[in-house]
Amino acid sequence: MPPSPRDLPVWTRAAASLRAGTPVALLLVLRSVGSSPGRQGFKMAVTADTVAGSIGGGIMEHKWVELARQRLRDTDAAPLLRPQVHRREAPADRSGMMCSGEQDVLLWPLRPADLPAVAAIEASLLNLSGGFLALSPTTGLQFAPPADTAVAPEAPTAFAAAEPSPAAGQSAFYDYQPGPAWRYRERLGFRDQLTIVGGGHVSLALSNLAAALDFELTVLDDRPDLPTLENNRAAHQRRVIDYETVAAAVPAGPHRYVVVMTVGYRTDAVVLRHLLGRSYRYLGVMGSVAKVAELRRGLRAEGFSEEEIARLRGPIGLSIQSQTPEEIAISIAAELIQVRREATLK
Repeated sequence: MPPSPRDLPVWTRAAASLRAGTPVALLLVLRSVGSSPGRQGFKMAVTADTVAGSIGGGIMEHKWVELARQRLRDTDAAPLLRPQVHRREAPADRSGMMCSGEQDVLLWPLRPADLPAVAAIEASLLNLSGGFLALSPTTGLQFAPPADTAVAPEAPTAFAAAEPSPAAGQSAFYDYQPGPAWRYRERLGFRDQLTIVGGGHVSLALSNLAAALDFELTVLDDRPDLPTLENNRAAHQRRVIDYETVAAAVPAGPHRYVVVMTVGYRTDAVVLRHLLGRSYRYLGVMGSVAKVAELRRGLRAEGFSEEEIARLRGPIGLSIQSQTPEEIAISIAAELIQVRREATLK
């Protein structure tokens, strides 16, 4: 089965607990800055004897889990929102950690009445159908489907399902307004999409790694009946296409990562001709220094600008002297992580 978004186990645990009548609380990082171990959107579901997810780990997470369990024992249904400062010298709200960042953590005891919204969120993540989570002290926990999806009769509809602004980075995925009347909104599902053009052995190895890195994953190839494509169970989508139509299969976007690793130089050149110059967070091609230099020379001869060619990464992968498909995949995955963090930590 293809990988699911990182948050699915949290909502699955929450939904199962509510269905069983088991008290459960949601822990959620609403804001994070600096070297915070828990980034915005990190979540946990906590019951008396189980947890799912993470808000950053360490002593801070342990304290919040124990606080959630205490509130569940006391049947205290009041939400608690508290900043956590990861500095020993902080005058207040010290988390017990020393990594120098900050995060706002929400403890939200879930009620039986939250089950329809929680179940809708779980289904949205499981089916990759999209939608939005919203939380506020006045409207409670809500789910809204994507703007172009009809609202189920039992689904909460108290807030609009309009798309967030298309700004790059975290702001396009999360919307948090602090203060006494705070509100939080989050797009559900995968934030980042990885398209691998080429379905060979390195593609298969990279897919298996990317499955653990919270990418929505598509693998494309022009060869029908390719065993490594057929055996790729990590990808959400596997398609055989004509590389002359690859641009239609790889939409541009600030969260789109594209790795080109087709069967050879000629098909790499075809793909890059159609993709270069479009707006991607990452566009890279696998190959030797000599091969990539030749690809760049060919693209230059076809009229692509130096600026466009400079945005093409290659040879891809961090330099770790990798040789096997699995080692090469690790080096590429590390570079994808590096680029992702450059975007989210600015």
